[in-house]
Amino acid sequence: MKDVVPTAPRTVSHDLPVSPELARFLASDWAATPLPGDIRLPAAEVTPARRGRLSARFPGERLIIPAGELAVRSNDCDHRFRPHSAYAWLTGLTGEDQAGHALVLEPDGPHRHEAVLYLRPRSPRTDDGFYRDRRYGEFWVGRRPDLAEAERMTGLRCVHLDDLGALPPGRDAATDAELASVLAELRLVKDAWEVAQLQLAVDHTTAGFEDVVRALPHALAHPRGERWIEGVFGLRARAEGNGTGYETIAAGGAHACVLHWIRNDGPLDARQLLLLDAGVETDTLYTADITRTLPLSGRFSPVQRQVYDLVLAAQEAGIAALKPGARFRDFHRAAMRVIAEGLAAWGVLKSPEGDFHRRYTLCSSGHMLGLDVHDCARARATAYLDGVLEEGQVLTVEPGLYLQPDDETLPPELRGIGVRIEDDLLITGEGARLMSGALPRTPEAVEDWMGELTEG
Repeated sequence: MKDVVPTAPRTVSHDLPVSPELARFLASDWAATPLPGDIRLPAAEVTPARRGRLSARFPGERLIIPAGELAVRSNDCDHRFRPHSAYAWLTGLTGEDQAGHALVLEPDGPHRHEAVLYLRPRSPRTDDGFYRDRRYGEFWVGRRPDLAEAERMTGLRCVHLDDLGALPPGRDAATDAELASVLAELRLVKDAWEVAQLQLAVDHTTAGFEDVVRALPHALAHPRGERWIEGVFGLRARAEGNGTGYETIAAGGAHACVLHWIRNDGPLDARQLLLLDAGVETDTLYTADITRTLPLSGRFSPVQRQVYDLVLAAQEAGIAALKPGARFRDFHRAAMRVIAEGLAAWGVLKSPEGDFHRRYTLCSSGHMLGLDVHDCARARATAYLDGVLEEGQVLTVEPGLYLQPDDETLPPELRGIGVRIEDDLLITGEGARLMSGALPRTPEAVEDWMGELTEG
């Protein structure tokens, strides 16, 4: 029997034919609708310096940074589009209308480049793409800027996307590993504008966590309370920004022991904990990343408090290790030393030495944060994982303990408890500033905060 190889589905149009008379009617009598004059992007003042830093790393070479393409969700429905982070960082353009666009840094002499934006401009009303193109037509997906408007928005020279194919080859960030690494490394240190955007993301996320606590009575009563929590936070994220910066983890009870629990389809039990790992992404695409583990009854039980206190002590040790010049891995090692000693004190481990504690806390204790939740992941290890911290970097510190419900190395009362505490921090000249400090972390403060919100 011959193997059958599935192919990508073809979209079938069910549109009725358009007669010449209707086409002429559709192309006539449209009022001018220019965008307002003050449409310059907020990031347009900082993107030239970013492009200049990239240009200096590749003298004389043509650099192509694509925004990315639409991806089919099902049949003729696409996923929401989000531009590639490097493209957004270099252009300031963050909208869903950027699919297929590309920034090209064209060599302009041996030591500089001209930045040119290749985009799909607004369709004229005389073009049937306006009403027939379901992916890009303005009738279907909304207004795009024309070339002149795009130039006013970005400060870049803008040309039609159709001209991109005529360019000679160059380094393409989608396929060139060195260019992708350099772009990630250039983003490791945030400028003041980026820090402000990240703080805005944190502030919106704080409001989202408050929304969740207020909604706990409804969530506890619903058979899929985790989904209720996800929805409540998602409402805040869409109302205040672009949406969530990553899939929300709303993990009740033993689901908190699954590191990336995003099914969020379980009920909530007032006797258990809720681990909520969530972040709002701003309209400029910077995301927060915060985790709190909350007692659904409003009060930690003694054993829940025991686990929470150990994780909090580990986080405090990790935060204390943050300073310019420290190795990136130092804060993780400091946190894990506390975890290992605590597990040994409980009798779970025979000794804090070695790496046996990793059975109960498998992942790392933090990562860089910015346009991506796991920011700058393409950076080389020498610049990131094996590098040193610098003033202006933003990162998370997020130790956790994940005591699996079927782990027979644990006493029964500890099984099924998962705790993670995660905060966002800015490396400063003196150490680190807690950007997410508006959300309580100590068990007493968490209980008081929850009581105040639910009583109100």
